[in-house]
Amino acid sequence: MKTAGAPDRRIYETMVSIRSFETKLQELSRKGVLRGSVHFCIGQEAVAAGVCAALSPGDYITSTHRGHGHAIAKGARMDLMIAELLGKATGYCKGKGGSMHIADLDLGHLGANGIVGGGIPIAAGAALGIRQLGLQNVVAAFFGDGAANQGVFHETLNLAALWKLPVVFVCENNQFGMTTPLSEASSQPDLAKRAIAYDMPGTRVDGMDAREVFRVTSDAVGRARAGKGPSLLVMDTYRFEGHYIGDPVVYRTREEVEDWKAKDPILRLRKQMVGEGLATEAELDGIHGEIARKLDEGVAFAQSSPDPDPSELFTDVYSE
Repeated sequence: MKTAGAPDRRIYETMVSIRSFETKLQELSRKGVLRGSVHFCIGQEAVAAGVCAALSPGDYITSTHRGHGHAIAKGARMDLMIAELLGKATGYCKGKGGSMHIADLDLGHLGANGIVGGGIPIAAGAALGIRQLGLQNVVAAFFGDGAANQGVFHETLNLAALWKLPVVFVCENNQFGMTTPLSEASSQPDLAKRAIAYDMPGTRVDGMDAREVFRVTSDAVGRARAGKGPSLLVMDTYRFEGHYIGDPVVYRTREEVEDWKAKDPILRLRKQMVGEGLATEAELDGIHGEIARKLDEGVAFAQSSPDPDPSELFTDVYSE
């Protein structure tokens, strides 16, 4: 048995945590425990896990409406996330933010965002602060292919390149902006080519390969940390589920979904690790079991937590 290759085991555990968290939410939704719409990132786990594994604890991220995976990959506690989703006072936002507003500044997670592309300029602002303070931290900005057509995408990339800000722009190209395929929304479907206009590196990445995501992101992070400016990474990935709970998914074929599921990033890394002697099937099964136990405890914690007190209704709305 070889020593587990860093960071393979950590990335695998992160991906399994994300997948298990999302499937647990599906279960809670079916039971009527979780109410409202949720956007699952099942299938996209390699992007969050691989990118965040390339960051240091002091680095930052900005997230999206499909952001549970980003939060978990940056170290967020799943029990506090579940509490937030169930509207409990013990949640990350005291039960008042829900799925699309989870944040933890202590972890460097600057927040999920219900506005498409809303996290892109926030990342640049944080990077500017880093530069002004003379720090060596980096910011990773997650956003989808749909957000790449927002004006703020172009404005922010231009300014970040001009000022050589320490940002890594991570486009999760899951092939659809809600229900619209990329080919019908972008005249140039290779979004990485847009980096040319801003004189920054643009790389198209197999977002279903966690090792490749980690490798390419590590290079971009190192470049940003060295003061050489931003990079655009376009991760080709796929969401196995619909855009939201209850999405009839009439805009893609079953065959297309099955083709992408055959590239499952968790199964892919598992096969690589076992084949290379980095882990046994039993060891990896043990990771699944431990995460399932933590999730059951997290659900119990959330369900036993109190609801927010009505007196809290107007707190945390405006800055003092």
